[in-house]
Amino acid sequence: MGEILSIHPENPQQRLINKVVDCLHRGGIVAYPTDSVYALGCHIGDKQAMDRIRTIRKLDKHHNFTLMCKDLSELANYARVDNVVYRTLKATTPGAFTFVLKASSEVPRRLMHPKRKTIGIRVPQSNIVMSMLDSLHEPMMSVTLMMPEDEYPMTDAYEINQLLGSHVDMVIDGGYCGLEPTTVVDMTDDMPKILRQGAGDFSAF
Repeated sequence: MGEILSIHPENPQQRLINKVVDCLHRGGIVAYPTDSVYALGCHIGDKQAMDRIRTIRKLDKHHNFTLMCKDLSELANYARVDNVVYRTLKATTPGAFTFVLKASSEVPRRLMHPKRKTIGIRVPQSNIVMSMLDSLHEPMMSVTLMMPEDEYPMTDAYEINQLLGSHVDMVIDGGYCGLEPTTVVDMTDDMPKILRQGAGDFSAF
Protein backbone atom coordinates (compact mmCIF):
# COMPACT_ATOMS: atom_id res chain seq x y z
CA MET A 1 0.00 0.00 0.00
CA GLY A 2 1.06 3.58 -0.53
CA GLU A 3 1.93 5.83 2.38
CA ILE A 4 -0.91 8.10 3.55
CA LEU A 5 0.01 11.56 4.77
CA SER A 6 -2.63 13.65 6.55
CA ILE A 7 -1.81 17.22 5.57
CA HIS A 8 -3.79 20.20 6.86
CA PRO A 9 -5.62 21.83 3.91
CA GLU A 10 -5.21 25.38 5.24
CA ASN A 11 -1.85 25.17 7.01
CA PRO A 12 0.19 22.37 5.38
CA GLN A 13 2.90 20.96 7.63
CA GLN A 14 6.24 21.69 5.96
CA ARG A 15 7.90 18.49 7.18
CA LEU A 16 5.16 16.47 5.43
CA ILE A 17 5.38 18.61 2.30
CA ASN A 18 9.13 17.85 2.25
CA LYS A 19 8.33 14.12 2.32
CA VAL A 20 6.04 14.54 -0.69
CA VAL A 21 8.69 16.48 -2.61
CA ASP A 22 11.35 13.87 -1.78
CA CYS A 23 8.99 11.18 -3.09
CA LEU A 24 8.49 13.09 -6.36
CA HIS A 25 12.24 13.62 -6.79
CA ARG A 26 12.78 9.86 -6.34
CA GLY A 27 10.39 9.11 -9.21
CA GLY A 28 7.32 8.52 -7.08
CA ILE A 29 3.65 9.02 -7.96
CA VAL A 30 1.50 11.02 -5.55
CA ALA A 31 -2.29 11.08 -5.29
CA TYR A 32 -3.22 14.51 -3.96
CA PRO A 33 -6.22 16.82 -3.44
CA THR A 34 -6.60 20.00 -5.50
CA ASP A 35 -9.16 22.81 -5.53
CA SER A 36 -11.36 20.67 -7.80
CA VAL A 37 -10.76 16.90 -7.45
CA TYR A 38 -8.00 14.48 -6.51
CA ALA A 39 -5.19 14.12 -9.03
CA LEU A 40 -2.13 11.98 -9.75
CA GLY A 41 1.17 13.82 -9.98
CA CYS A 42 4.82 13.12 -10.75
CA HIS A 43 8.06 14.96 -11.47
CA ILE A 44 8.08 16.92 -14.73
CA GLY A 45 11.22 15.20 -16.00
CA ASP A 46 10.30 11.61 -15.11
CA LYS A 47 9.09 9.69 -18.17
CA GLN A 48 8.91 6.40 -16.27
CA ALA A 49 6.59 7.87 -13.64
CA MET A 50 4.51 9.42 -16.40
CA ASP A 51 4.17 6.03 -18.09
CA ARG A 52 3.12 4.49 -14.76
CA ILE A 53 0.34 7.08 -14.47
CA ARG A 54 -0.79 6.26 -18.02
CA THR A 55 -1.03 2.60 -16.98
CA ILE A 56 -3.00 3.41 -13.80
CA ARG A 57 -5.48 5.62 -15.64
CA LYS A 58 -5.44 3.42 -18.79
CA LEU A 59 -4.60 6.44 -20.93
CA ASP A 60 -3.39 6.30 -24.49
CA LYS A 61 -0.20 8.03 -25.59
CA HIS A 62 -2.13 11.04 -26.94
CA HIS A 63 -3.70 12.01 -23.60
CA ASN A 64 -2.31 15.35 -22.47
CA PHE A 65 -0.92 15.80 -19.00
CA THR A 66 -1.45 19.12 -17.22
CA LEU A 67 1.40 21.16 -15.81
CA MET A 68 0.60 22.38 -12.29
CA CYS A 69 2.32 25.75 -11.84
CA LYS A 70 2.62 27.84 -8.69
CA ASP A 71 2.05 31.21 -10.38
CA LEU A 72 1.81 33.04 -13.68
CA SER A 73 5.53 33.74 -13.91
CA GLU A 74 6.25 30.01 -13.79
CA LEU A 75 3.41 29.34 -16.23
CA ALA A 76 4.91 31.81 -18.71
CA ASN A 77 8.09 29.72 -18.89
CA TYR A 78 6.13 26.82 -20.39
CA ALA A 79 3.51 28.54 -22.54
CA ARG A 80 3.50 31.30 -25.14
CA VAL A 81 1.25 33.98 -23.70
CA ASP A 82 0.41 37.33 -25.28
CA ASN A 83 -0.96 40.35 -23.38
CA VAL A 84 -4.63 39.51 -24.00
CA VAL A 85 -4.25 35.92 -22.79
CA TYR A 86 -2.14 37.07 -19.83
CA ARG A 87 -4.89 39.42 -18.64
CA THR A 88 -7.42 36.57 -18.77
CA LEU A 89 -5.09 34.25 -16.87
CA LYS A 90 -4.41 36.92 -14.26
CA ALA A 91 -8.15 37.34 -13.69
CA THR A 92 -8.85 33.61 -13.34
CA THR A 93 -5.85 32.24 -11.48
CA PRO A 94 -5.43 30.70 -9.06
CA GLY A 95 -8.59 28.72 -9.64
CA ALA A 96 -10.27 25.58 -10.94
CA PHE A 97 -9.32 26.11 -14.57
CA THR A 98 -7.05 24.24 -16.97
CA PHE A 99 -5.90 26.39 -19.88
CA VAL A 100 -4.82 24.91 -23.20
CA LEU A 101 -1.99 27.14 -24.42
CA LYS A 102 0.67 27.05 -27.10
CA ALA A 103 3.68 25.28 -25.59
CA SER A 104 7.04 27.00 -25.29
CA SER A 105 10.39 25.38 -26.12
CA GLU A 106 10.76 24.56 -22.39
CA VAL A 107 8.06 21.89 -22.59
CA PRO A 108 9.32 18.35 -23.27
CA ARG A 109 7.82 17.07 -26.55
CA ARG A 110 6.25 14.08 -24.81
CA LEU A 111 4.06 16.45 -22.74
CA MET A 112 2.54 18.47 -25.55
CA HIS A 113 -0.16 17.66 -28.07
CA PRO A 114 1.70 15.91 -30.94
CA LYS A 115 0.04 17.93 -33.72
CA ARG A 116 -1.08 21.21 -32.19
CA LYS A 117 2.00 21.65 -29.94
CA THR A 118 -0.19 22.74 -27.05
CA ILE A 119 -0.02 22.10 -23.31
CA GLY A 120 -2.60 22.15 -20.53
CA ILE A 121 -1.49 24.41 -17.68
CA ARG A 122 -3.14 25.46 -14.45
CA VAL A 123 -2.52 27.37 -11.22
CA PRO A 124 -4.65 25.75 -8.49
CA GLN A 125 -6.17 27.51 -5.49
CA SER A 126 -4.96 24.95 -2.97
CA ASN A 127 -2.58 25.57 -0.08
CA ILE A 128 -1.40 21.96 -0.17
CA VAL A 129 -0.56 22.08 -3.88
CA MET A 130 0.97 25.55 -3.60
CA SER A 131 3.24 24.32 -0.79
CA MET A 132 4.25 21.29 -2.85
CA LEU A 133 5.10 23.42 -5.89
CA ASP A 134 6.89 26.04 -3.82
CA SER A 135 9.19 23.37 -2.38
CA LEU A 136 9.52 21.52 -5.69
CA HIS A 137 10.75 24.71 -7.46
CA GLU A 138 9.21 23.60 -10.76
CA PRO A 139 5.84 22.50 -12.17
CA MET A 140 4.43 19.03 -11.60
CA MET A 141 2.92 16.77 -14.23
CA SER A 142 -0.64 15.91 -13.31
CA VAL A 143 -3.86 14.20 -14.44
CA THR A 144 -7.29 13.98 -12.81
CA LEU A 145 -7.74 10.89 -10.65
CA MET A 146 -10.76 9.43 -12.40
CA MET A 147 -10.71 5.79 -13.32
CA PRO A 148 -12.03 4.87 -16.79
CA GLU A 149 -14.88 2.73 -15.45
CA ASP A 150 -16.09 5.39 -12.96
CA GLU A 151 -18.66 8.12 -13.51
CA TYR A 152 -17.12 10.44 -10.91
CA PRO A 153 -13.59 11.16 -9.66
CA MET A 154 -12.39 9.56 -6.44
CA THR A 155 -12.69 11.77 -3.35
CA ASP A 156 -11.55 9.78 -0.32
CA ALA A 157 -7.84 9.29 0.40
CA TYR A 158 -8.33 5.94 2.13
CA GLU A 159 -10.45 4.56 -0.70
CA ILE A 160 -7.81 5.78 -3.15
CA ASN A 161 -5.16 3.97 -1.14
CA GLN A 162 -7.21 0.77 -1.04
CA LEU A 163 -7.68 0.78 -4.79
CA LEU A 164 -4.34 2.20 -5.96
CA GLY A 165 -2.01 1.78 -2.99
CA SER A 166 0.07 -0.84 -4.81
CA HIS A 167 0.46 1.48 -7.82
CA VAL A 168 1.15 4.87 -6.22
CA ASP A 169 3.86 5.76 -3.73
CA MET A 170 2.01 8.28 -1.59
CA VAL A 171 -1.56 9.43 -0.95
CA ILE A 172 -2.24 12.82 0.62
CA ASP A 173 -5.30 13.03 2.84
CA GLY A 174 -6.27 16.69 2.69
CA GLY A 175 -9.97 16.18 3.27
CA TYR A 176 -12.82 16.35 0.80
CA CYS A 177 -12.11 18.53 -2.23
CA GLY A 178 -15.07 18.03 -4.58
CA LEU A 179 -16.48 16.01 -7.46
CA GLU A 180 -16.15 18.44 -10.35
CA PRO A 181 -12.94 18.54 -12.39
CA THR A 182 -11.57 21.80 -13.70
CA THR A 183 -13.13 23.84 -16.47
CA VAL A 184 -10.90 23.43 -19.54
CA VAL A 185 -10.50 26.53 -21.72
CA ASP A 186 -8.70 26.56 -25.07
CA MET A 187 -6.79 29.87 -25.33
CA THR A 188 -4.93 29.16 -28.56
CA ASP A 189 -7.30 31.12 -30.84
CA ASP A 190 -8.56 34.71 -30.76
CA MET A 191 -11.66 33.73 -28.78
CA PRO A 192 -11.44 31.42 -25.73
CA LYS A 193 -13.32 28.15 -26.20
CA ILE A 194 -14.62 26.06 -23.29
CA LEU A 195 -13.72 22.42 -23.97
CA ARG A 196 -15.14 21.12 -20.67
CA GLN A 197 -17.39 22.88 -18.19
CA GLY A 198 -16.33 22.02 -14.67
CA ALA A 199 -15.82 23.67 -11.31
CA GLY A 200 -14.52 26.99 -12.64
CA ASP A 201 -17.01 29.64 -13.81
CA PHE A 202 -15.59 31.30 -16.92
CA SER A 203 -18.76 33.24 -17.80
CA ALA A 204 -17.59 36.44 -16.11
CA PHE A 205 -14.45 36.60 -18.27
